[in-house]
Amino acid sequence: MRLLFLTLGWLFVALGVVGAFLPVLPTTPFLLLAVACFARSSPRLEAWLMNHSKFGPPLQNWRERGAISAKAKIMAVSTMAASYAIFWFGTSPPFWRAALVAALMIGPAIFMLTRPNA
Repeated sequence: MRLLFLTLGWLFVALGVVGAFLPVLPTTPFLLLAVACFARSSPRLEAWLMNHSKFGPPLQNWRERGAISAKAKIMAVSTMAASYAIFWFGTSPPFWRAALVAALMIGPAIFMLTRPNA
């Protein structure tokens, strides 16, 4: 099991790093998964990720208080709104599809906005 969690941890780190450069892929959720996997496989790698100069602070904020920075919230919700606008105007979806996509985006947006600010 340790090897499985270690492998998954590195996979999630890789996805998180890619997400730092691609706007369609989130970074922090993958790094949260990586920290969880490293916690079960390698305390050294868990500490490395938690103390990383770039990725550590959001991970620490989440672990300690379940907090998300205001900047991250603004970026995430703005990107969701822009994506929905592109979807709406770019595809002219039927009402049921537009409502379904809106519901799938509103849920995570509400979750993020109700978390404490870091």
